[in-house]
This record gives sequence, structure tokens and C-alpha cells, in this order.
Amino acid sequence: MKKSKALFSSAIVLYFIIALEFLIMISPFAGFFYAVFNPLLIAAGEYPATRWLSAFFLPHMVVPPDGFLKFIRVTGSVLLVGGMAVFLVCALQVYAHKLLKMGAALRGLYSALRHPQYLGLGVASLGLAILWPRFLVAVLWLVMLLLYYLLAMDEERRMLRAYPETYAAYMEKSGMFLPRRIEQRVLPASGVGRGAAFVLIAVLVLGGAFALRNYTVKHLPLWADGNVVALAVNPDDAGMMDYRLPEVLRLPDVRARMTDGQRYLVYFLPADYIMQGLIADTGAEWRLYKQHHTLSMITDWVLHPFGHLTEGGHTMHSPSGAAAHGAAGGMERRLVFVKVSGTTSQTPFDVFAIEAERSPQFMLDVDIHTLTVRELKDLPKQTAWANVPTPVF
Repeated sequence: MKKSKALFSSAIVLYFIIALEFLIMISPFAGFFYAVFNPLLIAAGEYPATRWLSAFFLPHMVVPPDGFLKFIRVTGSVLLVGGMAVFLVCALQVYAHKLLKMGAALRGLYSALRHPQYLGLGVASLGLAILWPRFLVAVLWLVMLLLYYLLAMDEERRMLRAYPETYAAYMEKSGMFLPRRIEQRVLPASGVGRGAAFVLIAVLVLGGAFALRNYTVKHLPLWADGNVVALAVNPDDAGMMDYRLPEVLRLPDVRARMTDGQRYLVYFLPADYIMQGLIADTGAEWRLYKQHHTLSMITDWVLHPFGHLTEGGHTMHSPSGAAAHGAAGGMERRLVFVKVSGTTSQTPFDVFAIEAERSPQFMLDVDIHTLTVRELKDLPKQTAWANVPTPVF
């Protein structure tokens, strides 16, 4: 029994480590994370059958392009904060009863639910799956739900053996994770029925994740012409991109670096865009995992979900030189050119396909108003996160 409980706990801890990947990667624990857990993501990205696990199903490094996707992103923060609040309140209640020898905690949420702490963690982890929306996180969330259910069943069996009359009476008037009346209507009584319900939940979660990815790709602010597809990381720049990009692509220095017949994805972003290291290794100042802004990043990521994406690198305390560079001219933009291969279709959306291979080529800083090139340089074939699979949008 102790081994099974340890296994459950280890799997749950693994979920939170993967779900908190982004925060860990910019913290002092980044080296440990790279050494132990990122090989799992790299391995998943190497095989066609598992490549989807490391892909993202919601916008992560671009500003959500419409109200629906913004609502989902804000919902993730609400679920995370609300779920953790429920967990902490219930945990304090339980430990207060133990320390003060007041017996079992049967008030508050415990009067209606037998496992409100698990419910709180489940809700919080769903929020995490939205904040760091890899398919792998969604899969591990489903595994965590199953483990919570099995662990709750094990705890109840032990409580029934220890307190057969009082706990049986408590079970008659309370639900496991939902109020009893609701739980009786939505949760089958038999083991087979509950197994089928879990399968249905898994289908809905993963099917919904793929549907959200498709919706996201179809609503990104894109510009396309021939073999070039451009994405404005801030939808407010879409008009500027549409108007000026054809002329930028005709610049001699740009044409000299592009291969005829090769497909390119061009990211159109401010020069001090905080998340650009996920696209390409554009400079040491954008390797966030080496700057250790953990506390400020957590606060911005959860409580100000769009501020770090729309207000530039200064919101994350980037080097003053980088911030000044981005602020030097309101019309300056950085264009990152990424080579795309491994797709056969020619629709603009295929550059974001899970099976596509993308490698950075070069970056261009240009004054969009005058078309003055301020910087042009070739880029390494990796992102600032080396070989770790990073979000495409």
C-alpha cells in the first residue's frame, strides 16, 4: 500500500514539474530540469507517433488573436488561483484539526465533499494545462485525475475499516469530488461505468485540445504570399505587417539570404519582444532561463497574462540595452526568418503543422516607416532553449 501511494505521489509530482516547465526553465532549477526532464520532451519530438505530445494547443508566445482565446487564457489563471486557494484552505483546516485534536474535519467543503483537496488540485492543474498548453500536460492531467480517484478510493477503504459506522454515515451524505446529488447524476455507480466515463473524459479533453489548436492556427494574424507566411505576434501589428512586408522581402540583403522554392515562416515582432528566445537564439539577453526572474515571471504569467507579451522586454527586467533598443523607434520591428520543411501542402496553415520541421535562419531589425535596416544577422539553427521543443505560436 505504501508503494502504491508513493507511485501515485510521484506521478502527480511529475505532472506539476512538466506543467510548471516554463517557470522552472527560468528559475535556478533550470540546469536540473534540462538534465532530467527535457530529454523526455526531446525524445517525444523525434518520433512521428509521439511528436504531438510536445506540441502546443493554445497560443503561448503570441498574444491570443481573439476574445475567445483570451477568455480561455484568463480562465487558466482563474482556475489555477482558485484551485490552489481551495487546496490551501482545506489543507489548513485538516492540519488545524490534527494539531488541536478536534477530530476529523467535517465542516466547510468537507461537509459536502470527502476529497476537496484533490478537487482543488485537479482544478488548479487544469489551469496549469491552459497556462502551459502542451498536449503532454493535458495527457498527464488525465493520468493525475485517474490517480486521484484511485488514491481516494484507497483512503476510503482504510477509513471504512477504521471507522465503519461513522465514515459510512458520512459517505451517505457527501460526495467524493462533487456534491452527492450532482455526483449521483453524472457519475455511474459501477466500476465499468466509471471506467467508461473516464474514457469519455479523455476523448473530450484530447479532442478538445486538438480542436483548440486548429482554431488557434486558423485565427492567427497571418500574411502569406507564395512560399512565405508571416505571423504578427501582436495582432495590433497585423496591419503594419500586411502593408510593409512585401517591400521588406524585396530588400537585396533579404533576398540574398532566401532560397527559391524554400518555405519560410517569418515572425513579425517588436525588437524587445520578451518571448523571442522561443523562436530563435537572437541574443543572450533573451535566454530567460539564465536570468532567474522566477517571482516576477510567476506574477506576470498568472496575474497579468498579456502584459509581458504586449509591453516589451522591460516588463521582465530585461537588460536596459535591449529595452532601449526596442524603444528607440516606435516603428522598428524585428523579423525572424524560420525555414520550414517536412510538409507537402502549400496552405499557409501548414507551416504550423506538428510534423513540420522549423529551423531559424536569420533576423532583420528594420524601421518599418523608412525601411532602414538597423541590424541583419544569421542565426543558429536552434532556439535559445537549444533542442527543446518550443511553441510555434
